[in-house]
Amino acid sequence: MFESHRACLFEQTHGSVPTVRLTAFTDYCLRVMMYSALAGERLVTINEIAQAYGISASHLTKVVFFLGQHGYLTTVRGKGGGMRLADDPQQINLGKLVRTAEADNVLVECFDPLHSQCRIASACRLMSVLHAAQEAFYGELSHHTLADLLVKPAGLGRALGIEIRLVSD
Repeated sequence: MFESHRACLFEQTHGSVPTVRLTAFTDYCLRVMMYSALAGERLVTINEIAQAYGISASHLTKVVFFLGQHGYLTTVRGKGGGMRLADDPQQINLGKLVRTAEADNVLVECFDPLHSQCRIASACRLMSVLHAAQEAFYGELSHHTLADLLVKPAGLGRALGIEIRLVSD
């Protein structure tokens, strides 16, 4: 399904330099939210978003269901249905959204006490260091809202082929 859905938040790439990595699921959540924000009050469809980003509609179906269940999207079923943001972009905190989407993704094995088989967990300081780093990451995201990603929407709208209809204050 999502190839990197269980990937670590911090991944080793480019030699030994660690980089932050979100799951594909979280990436798609952010993309759906950005697209929906650009559309304003207009209902958008899963197929429309999938085509704009060149990603699987079946993956987006799960993402949209998740976002609807967590109150980020309002969905309308049936002919002429679709989805739109449930709240103003200024009210949608990126830290909360990403933390919610990443809830099932543990950074390292020892963060999951029910499944951890780490033999050094009781004596290891790595867990507290990584936990602090993860909280710093979420903390930085918490300083931003969905609206912050749409400050200059024209280029994003052109890249996605969407007519921008941001809700104005």
